[in-house]
Amino acid sequence: MRASKRMFAKICCLLLASACLLSAATVKLYLKDGSYQLVREYQVDNDRVRLYSVDRDEWEEMPLSLVDLAKTRAEIKEREDIAKESAAANAAEDKAERDASHEKDLVPKEEGVYLIDEESKLIPIKAAESKIVNDKRRTVLKVMSPLPLVSGKATVELDGPHAPIGTANREAQFYIRLSAEERFGILRMGEHKGNRVVEKLTIIPVSKETVEEPNLVETFRQQMADGLFKIWPEKPMEPGEYAVVEYTEGKVNMQVWDFFIAPGVAK
Repeated sequence: MRASKRMFAKICCLLLASACLLSAATVKLYLKDGSYQLVREYQVDNDRVRLYSVDRDEWEEMPLSLVDLAKTRAEIKEREDIAKESAAANAAEDKAERDASHEKDLVPKEEGVYLIDEESKLIPIKAAESKIVNDKRRTVLKVMSPLPLVSGKATVELDGPHAPIGTANREAQFYIRLSAEERFGILRMGEHKGNRVVEKLTIIPVSKETVEEPNLVETFRQQMADGLFKIWPEKPMEPGEYAVVEYTEGKVNMQVWDFFIAPGVAK
C-alpha cells in the first residue's frame, strides 16, 4: 500500500515535470501593452523580433520596441528553475528510496530490537524476562500473554539495577521488527529495591481493570517495511535505564528490550 502511494506520488511529479517541459516549449512573448503572444521560439535581431507564432503556425516579425523582453525572459527562467527543482526532487526521492531499501535489507529477519551503534552496525538486544511484583507474590510475566492479577498496586520489574547493553549516544536509534501489529515505544525505567521498574500497575477491585503507568519517552518513528520500524527519541535521553517495549494497551503483556544510556555530553 505504501509502495503504491509512493509510486502514485512519483508519477504525479513526473507528469508535472513533463507539463513544465512542454509548456516551456511554448513561450509567452509579452508586449509592453500588457498582452502577450504564444510563440514556439523568438529571436532578437537588432531592433526587430522574429517569432514563430503558435496561433498562426508561421514566422513573423515585430518591432523590438513593442516587446517586454525583461518580463518574457523572467518567466522563461522561472519555468526552467521549476523544471530543475522538480528533477532534483525526483533524484533525491529516488536516492532516499534506494538508501531505505538497502537499510532495511541490513536488519535481520528475526523479530526483535536492534541498537544502531556509532558506526551504523546493529547490536541485537535480548528480550528481558520481566516480573509482576506485588505484596503477595512475584510472578514471571509471560510475553504477550496477559496474567490474572490480584487487586491493588503492583509493578512490572526487571531483575538487577543495570541493563547488559547500552550506549553513550543520548539520541540512540533502534530498529524494531514486530511479531504482530502492536503498540511500541521507548520508556525510562525507575528503581525499586535494586531492580528496575518497567511500569506501575493499579488493579481495580471487582472489575479487575488494570491501569498501566509506563514512563514513555516522546519518539520519532519511521516505517521501513511491513512490521519493521526505526525509532528514536525526540529529545536527548538523560543517562539512566531504558527499554524499547512492545505491548497491547490494557493487557499487561509488555515485551521488554532493556538498555542504558551512559553518562556523557549530549550531541
